[in-house]
Amino acid sequence: MSISKNKRIIAIGADHGGFVLKNELKTYLTEQGYSITDCGTNVPPPVAVDYPKFAYAVARNVADGKAELGIMIDGAGIGSAMTANKVSGVRAALCYDISTARNAREHNNANVLTLGAGLIALGLAKQIVDTFISTECTVDRHLQRVAMIDKLDDKQSLNGNTNIQNYAGKKEDSLIELTSEDISRIADRISQMTVLPGSRTSTVESCICGVSIEKEPDTFRKFIDFGVDRLGIEEGTGGECIPEDIARCIDHTILKPDATEDDIIKLCAEAREFQFATVCVSPSYVLLSARELAGSPVKVCTVVGFPSGAHMPEVKAMETRRAIREGAEEIDMVINIGALKSGNDDLVFRDIRTVIEACEDGSVISKVIIEAALLTEDEKVRACALAKKARANYVKTSTGFGPGGATAEDVALMSKIVGRVGIGVKAAGGIKSFDDAQKMIEAGATRLGASAGIKILQQAKSVTISN
Repeated sequence: MSISKNKRIIAIGADHGGFVLKNELKTYLTEQGYSITDCGTNVPPPVAVDYPKFAYAVARNVADGKAELGIMIDGAGIGSAMTANKVSGVRAALCYDISTARNAREHNNANVLTLGAGLIALGLAKQIVDTFISTECTVDRHLQRVAMIDKLDDKQSLNGNTNIQNYAGKKEDSLIELTSEDISRIADRISQMTVLPGSRTSTVESCICGVSIEKEPDTFRKFIDFGVDRLGIEEGTGGECIPEDIARCIDHTILKPDATEDDIIKLCAEAREFQFATVCVSPSYVLLSARELAGSPVKVCTVVGFPSGAHMPEVKAMETRRAIREGAEEIDMVINIGALKSGNDDLVFRDIRTVIEACEDGSVISKVIIEAALLTEDEKVRACALAKKARANYVKTSTGFGPGGATAEDVALMSKIVGRVGIGVKAAGGIKSFDDAQKMIEAGATRLGASAGIKILQQAKSVTISN
């Protein structure tokens, strides 16, 4: 049984680089009801101190049983982890996102968390700490491996007859330990890895939106044959003439700045009635949308750093994580366009990756908006390459608030850069007819965003009938 908050003692320490973050986390944890042992430093910057001294103090508190867990913060978190792991009985892990924090506890039963104040801000640090503290190592095979690690503290385990070496030589140590739940989870993961968003090679591509190809109307088949898996239609275009199967592949969208709560409630009601794939709303309306759509299969999509993209990476990451907590299952983020045009690709990559990490932690779809109308061809290539490197699920042409929308040339270029690795391309903006949509799809678009969605579908039906 886990220990209640008010009985759990956490040792915390930092050098000069982590001093500010340490004090912020100390206050946060105290407010949460934990007992805190502050191992220093208590000397504020710019006075420099040596991190090994404080990392050792934190680790010693854990090893001696004076604290259940430890947290140590320096500039990067690496040196403190090295120091703490020199103390027998301590398993220190440097964590930089929620995934590593969860894994460190669930798989490795880490008892000291190290953080890099130069890598993460307070918002993410709180989420990492919360995950680290609340996660437990309970699976037998993980506990067995942790015991193997702990045996390394015993000098006698270094002889030729160690249990560690015996474990390493066992060939039968495998599937017998897997439960049916494990196998089911592995199968689900393999399925997710096999069908990549935007993939043109999957035999089940037409089921990405939950649609069976045998039941699709000819209108929708026209789009599926081209390779599109989702249509974006703005609020106000109606729903009564949309076939049910097509509706399941529509992102019902309202992003106008003067949208009211009543507008959002109406949008969600339409999405629920016609079983649209998602509603796409501004971040401030995610929670309302999630509440309105509770119990329905309709998902919530939102935008981050919208529409300028000029927000700091940490702000975008925080915005993303909050949106996910409030119910968002797809995130469209705008890159830092000014940084890209300035040649600061490192900042652009970090900007994208911080959002992607948050999406990966929350198991949600990520789409990177490059605002192609503002970029040169070289900048478009670099933007797509950076999104690809950051492991985005989609790249998207436009916000709809820029000087121009999608062009077939832009889509073809973007598809060339990312399409071969299973990343989708969403064309948005300026798609006003079936002919426009067809050109985008033929150029490589796997999703479409358009305010003229109904008109496009009607034209597609007309083309299908005439053929």
